[in-house]
Amino acid sequence: MRFNEHSNLSGTHALLSPSTYSWVNYDEEHLDRRIVTAFAARRGTELHEFAHHAIRLGIKLPDTTQTLNAYVNDAIGFRMTPELTLFYSLNCYGTADALSFRQNKLRIHDLKTGITPAKVTQLEIYAALFCLEYGFKPMDIEIELRLYQHDDVLIYIGDPITIINIMDKIVVFDRRIEELRMEAYG
Repeated sequence: MRFNEHSNLSGTHALLSPSTYSWVNYDEEHLDRRIVTAFAARRGTELHEFAHHAIRLGIKLPDTTQTLNAYVNDAIGFRMTPELTLFYSLNCYGTADALSFRQNKLRIHDLKTGITPAKVTQLEIYAALFCLEYGFKPMDIEIELRLYQHDDVLIYIGDPITIINIMDKIVVFDRRIEELRMEAYG
């Protein structure tokens, strides 16, 4: 038998995928919630891509309080780098939405497009990764973290002790993961 080829689907997953089979037990209401969530996630990805290009190209948006506009315009105004990957190890890295480091001040901005209220923890982890990757001590720099969500901007001053604790946890957990990997695979 000659099987049909679907090479264009390689690496993708269907909403009703056999590997995420819990949908078999959904009713239509549960399906509706899952689909709305999936579409919102896709829209969030597209908004992040749009913001990345607007910031990179220096294209300001109309000056309003809309989340996307404020995020893009602030990132351009602070001459931030969009979508910057911060790396400690293959076990711990991530991509900050927008980041700058000038005159001993670290700025990290995060665009949130979902409905769940965002927490600053993600930005604190980015700050810890920045300090680990570039060799800075959190108490020696100023850290400003911003969350853009629901047409509001929440500004946090990074707590050096919190950042140090996260840095320590990254180092310890990374080491433990590697120990476990060695035990499992020799």
